[in-house]
Amino acid sequence: MSSESVDHGGAQNIQIHQGRRLPDFLNSVNLKYVKLGYHYLITNLLKLCLIPLMALIVIEASQMNPDDIHQLWLQLQYNLVSVIVFSAVLAFGSTVYIMTRPRSVYLVDYSCYKAPDHLKVKYQKFMDHSRLTGDFDESSLEFQRKILERSGLGEETYLPEAMHSIPPRPTMAAAREEAEQVIFGALDNLFANTNVKPKDIGILVVNCSLFNPTPSLSAMIVNKYKLRGNIRSFNLGGMGCSAGVIAIDLAKDMLQVHRNTYAVVVSTENITQNWYFGNKKSMLIPNCLFRVGGSAVLLSNKSLDRRRAKYKLVHVVRTHKGADDKAFRCVYQEQDDIGKTGVSLSKELMAIAGGALKTNITTLGPLVLPLSEQLLFFATLVAKKLFNAKVKPYIPDFKLAFDHFCIHAGGRAVIDELEKNLQLLPVHVESSRMTLHRFGNTSSSSIWYELAYTEAKGRMQKGNRVWQIAFGSGFKCNSAVWEALQNVKPSPSGPWEDCIDSYPVQIVEMRLKKGLELEPLLVQAHIQVIFKDLNNAFSNG
Repeated sequence: MSSESVDHGGAQNIQIHQGRRLPDFLNSVNLKYVKLGYHYLITNLLKLCLIPLMALIVIEASQMNPDDIHQLWLQLQYNLVSVIVFSAVLAFGSTVYIMTRPRSVYLVDYSCYKAPDHLKVKYQKFMDHSRLTGDFDESSLEFQRKILERSGLGEETYLPEAMHSIPPRPTMAAAREEAEQVIFGALDNLFANTNVKPKDIGILVVNCSLFNPTPSLSAMIVNKYKLRGNIRSFNLGGMGCSAGVIAIDLAKDMLQVHRNTYAVVVSTENITQNWYFGNKKSMLIPNCLFRVGGSAVLLSNKSLDRRRAKYKLVHVVRTHKGADDKAFRCVYQEQDDIGKTGVSLSKELMAIAGGALKTNITTLGPLVLPLSEQLLFFATLVAKKLFNAKVKPYIPDFKLAFDHFCIHAGGRAVIDELEKNLQLLPVHVESSRMTLHRFGNTSSSSIWYELAYTEAKGRMQKGNRVWQIAFGSGFKCNSAVWEALQNVKPSPSGPWEDCIDSYPVQIVEMRLKKGLELEPLLVQAHIQVIFKDLNNAFSNG
């Protein structure tokens, strides 16, 4: 570990601790094509073994004459009771399996809200409004400016109407207006694209962490669309940016119980009443990153919907670290010293996130990784434990399990770290980076903007697997795995419809052309509060 002190224009000295970086595991694997061949051999081992067995059966059957076939038929006649019993057991077993097997959950379609152009906020407009409110001192304004420049956000993200006013209007009425615009906008588009009537919806799950009025947001939707009286509705609050996956998991469980029905999952966050107007640095970062956004997802357990569905839900894996006090308090809504409310971020946040991620992928790995990767990982583990060998830990190649990755666009640094530690290629994190650039951190709905980006680029092919992964307060790390059921095309009125040809943008090069530094130490010191090196979490595990 090393540290250095930075004095920025007379401001308070900030101590920057440089964490150890992960070793370059990619350089330890030089036999790329040998590994691919091994992967193919192990993956297709059963098929390769069955081929000679099938060939042997065909050869034996071809050598049978009519007399042999007649003798076989006579033997079956003399054992009629055995044949009947066997058939009955087979029929009973098949019936039990069909009745008790998990029902498939299909993603028919989804919609992401896109705010009107007049709600766009450029860097300069953001800074001008922050200054005019009179709530921030010069140190806080400078801090926000530098966070913006290094955040990965572009100049076309959106803030709610109330935040464009001077002074801002963080009222209950304005917060309700924001919620209605986002949620109804996403649902209207979803119902129009799927031709599903609101009355056909049997399950409704809504998640929004920081805005939970009475009546609830789910009741607001029931009232707006006149949903049926026996609808199973749920409203999830305070569960952070990973709540979208939690809502999907809840809807999935409900669809296992209630047959032949639709479920709608709405994910959003509300900014109006949750803007921080103080000067505590760790509570200012959400102002710079969070932006307006929301999604609505239509799920179905109807077998007939498989034909038109985009995806099938394969796995949901949830990890909760809330039993640990540090994990519980690492993202904490509270008041600062002068009574202004905001979300405080602990300095242990990234270490806790790394531990949650490690636990999550350890659980997910055996479900999705090919046998070849599991054997390699197990072999290195045994060698290290039994022989105390100085064997480098084998990092499973998740690119063999997934074709596309939707990493929660929480910030530029978390995407960088996951790209490095999961050994992903730039194209695998492109959807996350571009979503962060175009829409900012839209909380639990960001993974759907990322999926929409992949579809808009024409990259989603039948059979492709998608990994959605998100982090949230509590502390939680949740994953959802989907399989494409067709060559997926973007739905009408998608969020990327008018700008997909402009992406991807070269964010790093754009900053260099503006003559800005790559590593502003003042900002890095605070960003490390959110996204420290994942190395500590992995190496200490």
